Amino acid sequence: MRTRKWWISIILTSVFVLSACSNGSSTKQATPASSSTETTAASSSTTGKGGDAIYALATSPDTLDPARSGLAVAIRVYRTLFDNLVVKTEDGTIKPWLATEWEESEDHKTYTLKLREGVKFHDGTSFNAEAVKFSLDRILDPNTKAGNSAALIVPYESSEIIDEYTIQLNLSQPSRAFLGNLSQAALSIVSPTAVEKYGDQFGQHPVGTGPFKFVKWDENAQVQVERNTDYAWAPETVENKSAPYLNTLTFKILPEEATRVGSLQSGQVTAIETVPPQNVLALEKQPGFQLLKVNTPGLPYTLFINQNKEPWNELKARQGLQYGIDVSSIVKTLYLGTYEQAWSALTPSILGYDASLENVIQPNQAKAAQLLDELGWEVGTDGIREKNGQKLTLHYVDGSPNREKRNDIAAMIQQQLKKIGVQVNVEITQDVGTIVFTNGDYDIYGNSQVKDDPHALLPFYHTAAPGARATLSNLSSPEVDEWLEQGAIEFDDTKRAEIYGKVLRYIQDNAIIIPIYIFPYVVGASDTLKGLKFDYLAYPIFNDVYVQ
Repeated sequence: MRTRKWWISIILTSVFVLSACSNGSSTKQATPASSSTETTAASSSTTGKGGDAIYALATSPDTLDPARSGLAVAIRVYRTLFDNLVVKTEDGTIKPWLATEWEESEDHKTYTLKLREGVKFHDGTSFNAEAVKFSLDRILDPNTKAGNSAALIVPYESSEIIDEYTIQLNLSQPSRAFLGNLSQAALSIVSPTAVEKYGDQFGQHPVGTGPFKFVKWDENAQVQVERNTDYAWAPETVENKSAPYLNTLTFKILPEEATRVGSLQSGQVTAIETVPPQNVLALEKQPGFQLLKVNTPGLPYTLFINQNKEPWNELKARQGLQYGIDVSSIVKTLYLGTYEQAWSALTPSILGYDASLENVIQPNQAKAAQLLDELGWEVGTDGIREKNGQKLTLHYVDGSPNREKRNDIAAMIQQQLKKIGVQVNVEITQDVGTIVFTNGDYDIYGNSQVKDDPHALLPFYHTAAPGARATLSNLSSPEVDEWLEQGAIEFDDTKRAEIYGKVLRYIQDNAIIIPIYIFPYVVGASDTLKGLKFDYLAYPIFNDVYVQ
């Protein structure tokens, strides 16, 4: 019981490190937005392949230390520098990478891994069992101040070195998601020598075994990596098993949308991420450019209703929001057909997704008004409902800058809910951490996560353990808790899907959230860029990339 409480506590404490903008081959070939551009890798011959690429990012990484970072933008950078023990395919199959094979105990609590020999870190030291143990144990060390990695590694407890290239990983309890989580960049293997050398500054001097080596990081300007000429241990999920084709890859940080698009069109950069919806159609039709798009899996962008705040602790009040908000209109207006509407707590590619929940909840202002009437909230002379001398207000908190037009969503909801007598007070802040996660001072707050397993629901919907950070909805349901705990240890995927289907239906029936959109990772690039693919979590992979 102590172990179980510790496990839940660790996840609930760690999960809200932002990792959102979440699966043949484990790489997703990007869907071309224009069929006239060739986006697949060329022949296996290296003749004519190489060049230098500049890839513009929308925000800056927080750190390049996999154990500490929780930002998706950081993963896009350090994924080039580090390798993982295993790689995961889009259909969920686990394949070898730095681990060549493994055995799982009958009780699902022990994994014995054989490791690849001859692998070197960028600092010249050898990859071996000691490096694996160091990397995993480091995440458990409180001094590391682990980020998203702390949630992913649960329920890892310890490891034993059998010999130089054999290691046994011990879990406190079975976990269906654990082996797959070892493929995620946050659980990459780091150089023990480099960590000991740089200490807390390792994130500014990252050393891994990946296809590229770190060169420099000019804060808020760019990160540059270069070709690792010794690289020869790529997983089977990329075509190029040896050193990457590119000589250098520069991640240029360009937060302004117009600046990113202009830099691409003028040839200052080779590719840009998160092309704004208003520029998608123009770039698609413009000669010399290509658009690549892939939906991120996991938890879609979702508005969580805080049940610790009155009157949102009442079902009818939450249902009033559910029917009073026209999500379809928001998505169509702001994203011009480039984003898909979300219908539940998971994206469609995740195990347990229930398509029958789609289109069930439709906007209905009359029904929303009726529900609020039944709770005694009467419309006042100013059009805002009142009860016992109190106005019906909703404190909507969102972050700054206006990422993915989320501030605009708040503005549209403010107008929509005013029509049913709810006064929405929108607070745009750069201190979401304090207001939302520390103080819990919000009625609605939006969040998303890039994940590949339905276990991602647990830290958002399981009752918070004593002393742990509360979930965004503050849901407390013994029934949901039991389903989430069952799903975590169920190894039959059919049964697992049924369990998580129950969770999704409960969330919808009880108006716990307002799902908004599925984030598409859209890359605009010069048509000279070839071979760009995406992994099962929609992160770009540069092993096969070259500039023609």
